[in-house]
Amino acid sequence: MDAKVVWKGRMSFDGTSDSGFSVPLGTSPAVGGDDDGFRPLELLAIGLAGCTAMDVISILKKKKQSVSTFEVKVHAEQSNVHPKIFTHLVIEYVISGKDLSREAIERAVKLSSDKYCPAQAMFKKTSSMELKITILN
Repeated sequence: MDAKVVWKGRMSFDGTSDSGFSVPLGTSPAVGGDDDGFRPLELLAIGLAGCTAMDVISILKKKKQSVSTFEVKVHAEQSNVHPKIFTHLVIEYVISGKDLSREAIERAVKLSSDKYCPAQAMFKKTSSMELKITILN
């Protein structure tokens, strides 16, 4: 995988990778930015959420679970000193559907966490991680 960012001026960049898509990166005016894009660490949290979400929904489809809505929320706590790495992550899986099996959902989340999601595997090396499952009626 190759990725790059191209400087657009001040603290603004466009990021691209092999997929060909583009994403704006920026920062707040307090540090010279224009609030015109994602913060780089926000993208890491979004990447983590997306990585595990794709695993879990794929596994649940294979388990023939009738999912209506599904989202993954990531709350990342950061160190107060530089480099301000993520120190604790809470990943919450919020799901609704018809006749969902809690056991199937828990198994899908565990497989993502322990076997399939490379983002979780990397973050586990630097951060504590908590997984939550919320099933909505």
